[in-house]
Amino acid sequence: MYRCHVTIRSEISAFTRIFLRSRFQQELKTEVDQACRTAEDFTKHYYESMDKRRHLILRMYMDTSVLVWNGTGTTGKEAIGKFLIDLPVSEHSLWSLDAQRVLDQVSNKLAFLIKVTGSVKFSARGTKPFTQTFMITTQDDKWKIVSDCYRFQELLS
Repeated sequence: MYRCHVTIRSEISAFTRIFLRSRFQQELKTEVDQACRTAEDFTKHYYESMDKRRHLILRMYMDTSVLVWNGTGTTGKEAIGKFLIDLPVSEHSLWSLDAQRVLDQVSNKLAFLIKVTGSVKFSARGTKPFTQTFMITTQDDKWKIVSDCYRFQELLS
């Protein structure tokens, strides 16, 4: 009888491990899918606003957001909006997009880290490759930018 109990316990344990592994994999897949959908929707809206409706882009930033543009830092939604409005007209083309879920340690809100690569053309200037990294979180049921880092990519000499 004891031996049978051990066998049953072992089978339950193996079943439980498979079930939990399967459940974890499904939850992970769900999180990855959510991160991808969020990143695709967010970046589509962001770059359309940046290239065609820049006067509306400051709505995407939080009051306390931080922008680092090629090493120049700007803090606060209004200052970021002014900085971006003052840039020449742009046309972005995206090459790649990566996203991952992160836990906002301050407010325990859902947040995503989004990494974008592509090329940008400002007015009459030539096209340049760039990378941009966003940290976004929800505020009033809308995605808002917490942190934004934009860098032109230059060849190493």
